[in-house]
Amino acid sequence: MPVEQGKSTKRIIIAIDGPAASGKSTTARIVAGQLGYIYIDTGAMYRSVTLKAIRQDILDELKRSPGSVDVLLKEISIRFDGDRIFLDGKDVTEAIRENLVSREVSFISSLKPVRDRLRAMQQELGRQKGVVMDGRDIGTVVFPDAELKVFLVADALQRAKRRYAELASKSAGLLRLPSLEELEQEIRERDRADAEREHAPLKKHPEAVEIDTSELTIDTQVSKVYDLALARIQDDC
Repeated sequence: MPVEQGKSTKRIIIAIDGPAASGKSTTARIVAGQLGYIYIDTGAMYRSVTLKAIRQDILDELKRSPGSVDVLLKEISIRFDGDRIFLDGKDVTEAIRENLVSREVSFISSLKPVRDRLRAMQQELGRQKGVVMDGRDIGTVVFPDAELKVFLVADALQRAKRRYAELASKSAGLLRLPSLEELEQEIRERDRADAEREHAPLKKHPEAVEIDTSELTIDTQVSKVYDLALARIQDDC
C-alpha cells in the first residue's frame, strides 16, 4: 500500500465502531500504522476497568449497587505505550483479553460513570487529530464529528470462530478453552447487552460507512478502510 500517500499534512479522526470480534481493533491498528496516525483501542480501556473490578473482587457489589463504581474510578490510570496497555502502572495487555473479562466488560461498559470518565480520556487523546479510534460509540458519542466514521459488522458465528482461534492460540494459560458454541452464545448476549444498554448503546451513525467483514480477510477490510481514509483526507485538503 502507498503509505507515504496517506501521510498528509491534513490530519483527521477516524472512528471505527462495531460489535465484538468484527475486526475493529486489528483493522484500526493497521490503518493507523499505514497513515502514521496514533491508534487508540477504547475497548482495551473498558477491559482495563473490568479487570480492575475483577481483581478487586467487587463485581458482585457493583451489580448490586452500580453507584459504588465511583470508588473504582477514583484513582485509576490507563496508559498506552505502543501496542501495550498499562493499568495503574502495570502491563495488562494480555490479562484484559481473558475470557472472564470478555464476559463482564459489557456490564462495566454500561455504567454511566465509567463511560463518562473514559469518554473524557478518549476525547483528550484525540484532541490533536491524526488518530484512529475503535470502539462501540466512537462515531456516535465520543467523536460524532469525526471526518471518517466506519461501522464494521459480521455474522455472529464467524465472530465466534475468530474469538475461538484467538483463545486457542493462547490456550496454555487457560484452565479450559470455551467451546465454539459457548463463544457464539456469549457474543450474541454481548451484542444484545451493548445494543440495549441505557448509556451510549451500540448503533451505527447515519454517516458511517458499513462494511460486512464476515467473508473478508484482514488485508481486504484494512484496504477498504485505508482507501476511505485517503479519500476523506484528500477531500479535506
